[in-house]
Order: sequence, then C-alpha cells, then structure tokens
Amino acid sequence: MFQLFKRRTEKQISGQLGEEQALRHLQRHGLKLRERNFRCKGGEIDLIMEEGDTLVFVEVRKRAQAQYGGAAASITPAKQRRLLIAAQFYLRRYKMPPACRFDVVAIDAAELTWLKNAIES
Repeated sequence: MFQLFKRRTEKQISGQLGEEQALRHLQRHGLKLRERNFRCKGGEIDLIMEEGDTLVFVEVRKRAQAQYGGAAASITPAKQRRLLIAAQFYLRRYKMPPACRFDVVAIDAAELTWLKNAIES
C-alpha cells in the first residue's frame, strides 16, 4: 500500500510554525492576509498581505540558531530573484498593479524581526 500523504519533516513543521508566528505578528500591526504560500513556476511567496493600499510580499525565515548570519542573512540573491519573479507573476492578475513592497520576517531562536522594504525590486 502506498502512502497518500508524505510525512512532514521537523524543518517543514518548524517553518510552518514560523509562518504562523509571522502572520500573527503582521496582523497585530494591522496588515491583512491576502494569500498564503503562493507558488508559481518561478518561485514562492510565503505571505501576501495588504497594508492600506500597498501589497506586501513577505518572506519568512526561521533559524533555531543565529550562526552563519542568522535568518535574514539566509536570503541569497538567488532567493531574492525568485521572489521577484513570483511577485511579477502574481501581479499579472491586475490591470493596474497596486503599490507593493517586499518585507522579511526573520525569526532567530525566539526573536522576531520585521524588516520592511528589505528587498529592492
């Protein structure tokens, strides 16, 4: 008998918990969830939020330890390119795309840091 559902790894579970923590933090600061885990051929966006008239693409990074530069430093130029590609794909649904920005929520151990405009488009 084959398995219908793959078991999630500890890393996947930890990542999902980090996304939940980031989402709650952003909602407490007035942002509204538009979409979660948007995937396309070019990449993935963890959270797509609204803050007023601005669309906010959010990358969530979680690290148990801050070694190797921590969570925020783990966003490589290649990852940034994939985020931009995914955002461009998402924005195709609009005739007149709204203003947008790219934020990062970095979680190192128990410390959450919200970096607005962290990625240049």
